[in-house]
Amino acid sequence: MGHRIALNFEDGVTRFVEAREGETLADSAYRERINIPLDCRDGACGTCKCHIESGAYDSGSYIEDALTDEEAASGYALACQAKPRSDMVVAIAASSEVCKTAGQTIAGRLAAVERLSPTTIGFTVDTPAPVAFLPGQYVNVTVPGTDQRRSYSFSSAPGAASVSFLVRDIPRGVMSTWLRDIAAPGATMELVGPSGSFYLRDVTRPVLLLAGGTGLAPFLSMLARLAETGAAHPVHLVYGVTNEADLVALPALEAFAAAIPGFTFATCVAAADSTHERKGYVTDHTEPARLHGGDVDIYLCGPPPMVEAVRAWLAAEGIAPVHFYFEKFSPSGAVTAIGQAHRSAA
Repeated sequence: MGHRIALNFEDGVTRFVEAREGETLADSAYRERINIPLDCRDGACGTCKCHIESGAYDSGSYIEDALTDEEAASGYALACQAKPRSDMVVAIAASSEVCKTAGQTIAGRLAAVERLSPTTIGFTVDTPAPVAFLPGQYVNVTVPGTDQRRSYSFSSAPGAASVSFLVRDIPRGVMSTWLRDIAAPGATMELVGPSGSFYLRDVTRPVLLLAGGTGLAPFLSMLARLAETGAAHPVHLVYGVTNEADLVALPALEAFAAAIPGFTFATCVAAADSTHERKGYVTDHTEPARLHGGDVDIYLCGPPPMVEAVRAWLAAEGIAPVHFYFEKFSPSGAVTAIGQAHRSAA
């Protein structure tokens, strides 16, 4: 029985390979012509050191100079020695280009375009085969009839034969104009990816999700996965928009709240003249208890000013979360930054 391995490279490109029983990570990748850097195959040089984000494996044999006990305890392994015992997510300490691979190109067809709010458009693409990605990742979409690409997070669950996205409707936006004025079902769509290090990790402590506008999209994908797997710890989402009419996918969030034990959510609206019950920003409506004194993993997706505001708020609260994963995006649909911060062990 084989295992599906997600190889996530330093430049954010992710490739999936199948590991055969008893096969090392390096051999699984090489079989797919993905060259993970290594200088030996004996666990002696440490060149192929990688970080196991999730999954079970046999670490194999190696010498201390190649991998220390402290590194092994922190989830590091040698690709030339580690043998998967389950599906895994592996961070590779090299770019996809160095490993002689790249994002996959997927040719699909536009299935539907839906006006979700005055500022938000949703669209769905049918693909020839189910698309593998990590919940929270994005793909680069070519705007039909142009040579321009825009980056959009999947709002649908991995593994389906169709994929969905949310787009902010900008009056002169290249993609939103095409979707609004030109698009018709059946149009050819080209997707390249998946990409990004902003994706759902194993839920090993309470989780706080903070979404701004169409930054809700990756969280819909994450929640769809949690609806399948469950969560051993509470998960809370605070979803903020500028105007109440901008709130979308509320029925889906209600369905997730019913399907995922321990999942709750709240919405808020920034406009001063709003009649919404919670006015202000996501930081105004995140109760201190949701921070669990710092024993929390925080995921944040929104425009750059929101990311910086949340950083400042956490500092003012004196909270250093165990993990802080964030994705910034511009109104045009381009991902401007993806990052993560870890609390110091000290």
